Amino acid sequence: MKFVVDRCAGRQLAEWLNDNGHDVIDTRNIDPDPGDRVLLEMAASVGRVLNTLDKDFGELIHRGELAHAGLMRLPDVRVSQRIAIVEDIIFRHGQALEEGWIITVRGGRTRISSPQRG
Repeated sequence: MKFVVDRCAGRQLAEWLNDNGHDVIDTRNIDPDPGDRVLLEMAASVGRVLNTLDKDFGELIHRGELAHAGLMRLPDVRVSQRIAIVEDIIFRHGQALEEGWIITVRGGRTRISSPQRG
C-alpha cells in the first residue's frame, strides 16, 4: 500500500510501514512543512493514503471537498499504540483504504467514512 505519513504521525510509524513492505513518503523529509492543504493535494496527486493525527484533514475533505486518495486519522492514539493500531487497520480495512475511504480511530473506536471526493 502507498502512504504519505504526516510529521505528526511520527518517524517510527513511517519506518514501520516501510519495513513492512509499504511504499512510504515521510513528510519529515519535506522541508519546510508545506501545510495541510498542500500535503493532502500531494497525497491525492500520487494516489497515496495520508496518515495523520491532525483533525484538519477531515475538515478539508468534507467541508472543502478536496480530492484525496484515502485518509487514516489517529487523533487520540498514543505513540506506544500507533503501530499496532495501524497494523490492525491495514489488516481489517486495507481494501477500504485503497478505495479512498477515510478511517478515524478516536476514543478506542474506529469509524470508516465514505470516500467522497471533490
